Amino acid sequence: MQVEQKPRILRIKNTLPFLLLCFLFITGYHSNAQQIIAPSNPGDTIRIIQIVQGKSLRQINLDSVTVLETIAGSVIIKEGLTTFHCDSATLNKRTNILEAFGNIHINDNDSVHTYAQYLKYVGSERIAYLKKDVKLTDNKGVLLTDELEYNLRTGIATYKNGGKIINGQTVLTSKEAVYYANTKDVYFKKTVHMTDPDRNIWADSLLYNVNTNIATFISPTHIEGKDGSVIDTKNGTYNLKTGEARFYDRTMFKDSTHSVIGDNLAYDKLTGILEVEGNGKFVDSVNRVIVTGNRLYVDSKKNSFLATRKPVMILYRDGDSTYIAGDTLFSGLRKYDSLERKMITSTDTLKKTIAIKANADTSVRYFLAFHHVRIYNDSLQAVSDSLHYSTVDSTFKLFGQPIVWNNQSQITGDTMHLYTENQKAKRMYVFNNSIIISKTSESLFNQISGRTLNGYFKEGNIDYVRVKGSPAESIFYPQDDDSAYVGMNRTSGDLIDIYFVNKELNKVKFVNNIEGTMYPMRQIPADQRELKNFKWLDNRRPKNKLELFE
Repeated sequence: MQVEQKPRILRIKNTLPFLLLCFLFITGYHSNAQQIIAPSNPGDTIRIIQIVQGKSLRQINLDSVTVLETIAGSVIIKEGLTTFHCDSATLNKRTNILEAFGNIHINDNDSVHTYAQYLKYVGSERIAYLKKDVKLTDNKGVLLTDELEYNLRTGIATYKNGGKIINGQTVLTSKEAVYYANTKDVYFKKTVHMTDPDRNIWADSLLYNVNTNIATFISPTHIEGKDGSVIDTKNGTYNLKTGEARFYDRTMFKDSTHSVIGDNLAYDKLTGILEVEGNGKFVDSVNRVIVTGNRLYVDSKKNSFLATRKPVMILYRDGDSTYIAGDTLFSGLRKYDSLERKMITSTDTLKKTIAIKANADTSVRYFLAFHHVRIYNDSLQAVSDSLHYSTVDSTFKLFGQPIVWNNQSQITGDTMHLYTENQKAKRMYVFNNSIIISKTSESLFNQISGRTLNGYFKEGNIDYVRVKGSPAESIFYPQDDDSAYVGMNRTSGDLIDIYFVNKELNKVKFVNNIEGTMYPMRQIPADQRELKNFKWLDNRRPKNKLELFE
């Protein structure tokens, strides 16, 4: 009997550890098999779903292979560095799909927080589908929508049925959007509207960075500033924080009195300065001025502009226009006191700048043109090295070998002042070395020269000229009753008056110390045909306005 019992005792002793080991192995294998989510690609690390907290836990066997676990009451579930909070949840460990209900909060590594009332989470792809009162925030901006797809692996969130992002005082709404958590970029599509305290923006598509507060325009965009300014663009960037912007593809800016358009446009809202490059056009509707050029600088606060690279300025009044071209064009405002006697300025000794006093009550607009200046009007044309024009008296001041043409007459001198009225020449004053040359129908040149010249115009045509000098000189070809030229009269005196009829020189009158010689047409000495400083410069005369744009 003892021999037969020993094997039983040994069998029992050896079986207990074996059964315990089998139990632990089976239990451990079963637990790990339910908590490990298979990675979607070999590069992913293994993620374990842990049910951290829940007031009640149930297991439901749907079939031989499908087991659902339901958790309810202050549920907390973790997956790696991502934590899920909700009221209740259902977990299918075979498909790695989690459904959650009520007060859902996804904490993704303490960097992105997402809230909703319903969640379907596909663990193998790490994609969360959220519905109802969805809110995503990265402690910088807040995304609000009713339906959101959020990829926790890539950090990309997408809504397709309307939503908005709030970033401080900036609010952007659209029908569709894609949010990139890593870069804080948002791509808005379809019926995009952005608003903040300074502006409203409408577009079909728009890129926006929550961190930098920079909007990037990739479709036709309309921007309305709260200051009344309007910008229409197709392409560009706008720093909504600093007000600095750069636009491309023919952008237009306008406010209550000005409009600017160009291929490329840079804008600084703080300083009010616009810079235009490429086929620029500036319109000042108050002063009735248009400026074109390949580079424009417009200061909307100081109401000034600078134009370079083949600029042309157009002054238009009552259906008539004057075209002015030069290497550089500038216009600004000069402040005067109520009597318009002096400029009111004060010096800031700290900043070394000149500031206009606030009590200045009158301003006068002036225009400057530098180098290779050309002027075209239907009744008058001119060239010079530089120009100054003031609206206080509508006076053109021409410097540097100025030349003025009116009909068949050419006027030159060291400096000229041309007074206009309604875009028509009214009076001209020429300083030093003045000479007026009038070409006849027979290609003869009547000439009058002197120290100074005063000319008067009637309906835009030269009517009367007075030349003073020591002496003043003239060459005049008189005609008989049959309009035949009878000779050349070369005369000098202290003062000469010239009268024009039908745009041609008609009569010359001399005053004091008169000396002269009449030469028959066939006996005119070659050295007497021209006065000193005679130069017929018709080749420099602008023949039409289009020449100024070349």
